Amino acid sequence: MTSSGVDKVYAVVGGFHLSGPFFEPIIERTIGELKAIDPLYVVPTHCTGRNAILNIEREMRGQFILNMSGTKMTFSA
Repeated sequence: MTSSGVDKVYAVVGGFHLSGPFFEPIIERTIGELKAIDPLYVVPTHCTGRNAILNIEREMRGQFILNMSGTKMTFSA
């Protein structure tokens, strides 16, 4: 976050594209990087991949939000 000048990341939301055998080896490294950012919330979407989503949920239980079709989120300052 030194390059952005942001002190705290509120949420990381999106598809991390970690589905399939090619990406399997980098799931744990990606989770490590997410932990280093230490956002208040991590919200992986469908194209993150099931295995990666399950691992993120296990490793970041207090920060993980399950995103499903129709999930609505409201962020306010």
